[in-house]
Amino acid sequence: MKLPPIIRTLRPHQWHKNLAVFAALVFDVKFFDPLYVGRTVIAFVLLALISSAVYLVNDLADIEQDKLHPTKRFRPIPSGEVSVGLAKIMAIAFPVVIIPIAFLFNTWFGIIITLYYAQNIAYSFVLKHVVLIDVMLIAAGFVLRVAAGVVLIDVERFSPWLYICVTLGALFIGFGKRRHELTLAAKSDKESTRVVLQDYTIPFIDWLVAIVATSTLVSYSVYTFSAPNVPDNHTMMLTIPFVFYGIARYMYLIHVKGLGGAPDELVLKDRPLFITVVIWGLVCATILYISQ
Repeated sequence: MKLPPIIRTLRPHQWHKNLAVFAALVFDVKFFDPLYVGRTVIAFVLLALISSAVYLVNDLADIEQDKLHPTKRFRPIPSGEVSVGLAKIMAIAFPVVIIPIAFLFNTWFGIIITLYYAQNIAYSFVLKHVVLIDVMLIAAGFVLRVAAGVVLIDVERFSPWLYICVTLGALFIGFGKRRHELTLAAKSDKESTRVVLQDYTIPFIDWLVAIVATSTLVSYSVYTFSAPNVPDNHTMMLTIPFVFYGIARYMYLIHVKGLGGAPDELVLKDRPLFITVVIWGLVCATILYISQ
């Protein structure tokens, strides 16, 4: 069933990225605490709505370029299904309402969600055109989502290594997106709609992806035996093969199968990759919660 244009322009299919706010809840072993679960669910909703505000601003800023893009031209705003006037009203109303609510909910959460919004506005108008910084800001957005969950649940054993893993994983996603965009641009007769792509090449991005993938695996491995909340018997190390397979499977899909898209999109389309992520999550949860 196709959603109404006004809902689609909020990009609800991308709200799953805000699930990062649950990281602290899960890895600090508080997933069954009703108070903290309730706080995190509220945070997820507010983050989803503020991210939709960012998408609205981004679509308005890129409307002319998106009209030339092979897939983005079908979005509600560039296609004309949602008027520019209505989109502007929504883009203004969302942050005006959501940010004060966030501060009333929790001061630190309000600060983080404001930083998240401001960072993305700077990205939409200026920083997305700066090579490397564009992807680093995407990674920063994921770290802020995790931090938003941390400030709400009074963490006791949340390891800083998870911030590193999230940062590297987000860089992996960001460079994966840039590679996909370069591939689309190479296949299209039209000039690329993203100016920063002129500063990237596929070999360069492949090197960056390889570096980030290796760093992610090493950082996660260190987390499994050095974090304060993992079992002393090092059983968390049993999850390392799942992380390796997930990274390797993604590399296989883009280099051998010739598939495109970011890892967060491919994981929903590729069954082995999806199953790997699900099993990894279940094994992690089992080890963390049974050991308590």
